[in-house]
Amino acid sequence: MKAPSVLVLGPDRGVISGVATHLNLLLGSALARRFNLVHFQVGSEGRKEGRVGMLARLIASPFRLAAAIARADAEIVHVNTSLNRRAYWRDLMYVLAAKLGGARVVYQVHGGAVRALQGPNRLVSALMRRVLRVTMQWPDAVVVLSRCELEDISQLVPRQNVILLPNAIDCRPFLEQRRPPSDPHAPLRLVYIGRLVGTKGLFEIVQGLALARRLGVAAQLVVAGDGADEARLRQAVHDLGIAEHVSFARPAFGERKAKLLGEAEVFVLPSYHEGLPYALLEGMATGLVPIVTRVGAIPDVVVEGVHGVFVPSRDAESIAQAIVALAADRARLARMSVACRERVASSYSIERLAAGFGALYAGLWGAASPKTAL
Repeated sequence: MKAPSVLVLGPDRGVISGVATHLNLLLGSALARRFNLVHFQVGSEGRKEGRVGMLARLIASPFRLAAAIARADAEIVHVNTSLNRRAYWRDLMYVLAAKLGGARVVYQVHGGAVRALQGPNRLVSALMRRVLRVTMQWPDAVVVLSRCELEDISQLVPRQNVILLPNAIDCRPFLEQRRPPSDPHAPLRLVYIGRLVGTKGLFEIVQGLALARRLGVAAQLVVAGDGADEARLRQAVHDLGIAEHVSFARPAFGERKAKLLGEAEVFVLPSYHEGLPYALLEGMATGLVPIVTRVGAIPDVVVEGVHGVFVPSRDAESIAQAIVALAADRARLARMSVACRERVASSYSIERLAAGFGALYAGLWGAASPKTAL
């Protein structure tokens, strides 16, 4: 019997982004052996086009999607989006085109928030909330990454099938990294892996490191990635006088990423906003203890004092205090490291994610779909 076809919408699979990672994991998982997953590229990432070309593509995209649905004989379209204005309005066209083409729609939200779409103006906010109530009922199922998103969208559209399916990773290459005991006489090894943009809390990280060193704590940081704020970040490191304690590495993938994580002890991501970062899951699977903010799905993964340390957003002093505390108690650091590996291996594996989406897709083909899958 021919495998059912599912069009999976998302960016170029070669770009550095959470959604691209999500696509690659799904397309390489057991889900792709059960369903015929066909990638349909959306967004500007990986394209060389000017404004005119981008506008022409946006106008043509719904028609291209309709043609792709017909070619693949797809009955399910999986839209990967975010609740920000640009992504919401763009991807709404794809939802509408898929529904008009007779397909069932899975609408997966990778970050953003209902309240962020509503705007600060009371009249605009009320109008946008009505628009959201209508359009969020168009998909056949809405998939979210965090419990707070599950509650927000369920309250907005109570009759919608809202499903909690957090991100997941292939745990094997990270669990295979052997972790020697943390040496209390050696500098605490910190790492950041991801895009080099200020909203990830990078400037607070280097400020916190500088403060911790002034308090007498030996700590070193590796920053792996690239992005719009790299030059500014390098200048900040120089101005803070910690250049010899911060190493910049190019973007890391595969074995090199696993090795970089395996050489560190603490993962730092005091981001201003997130969905569920893959780098966090990869770091925890390797045994790194995270210093993070309470944003997105991170509080669903990390328990304070068990797996990591929470800090307020935009607060370099709290990051410094967290570094000082972890450096002073290596036995606690070791216990938290073990708990991190167990947490990700048990609840955030690609096998769990593939099974969850398999049940959801099957539900859209006639079987009952789950309300949550964890």
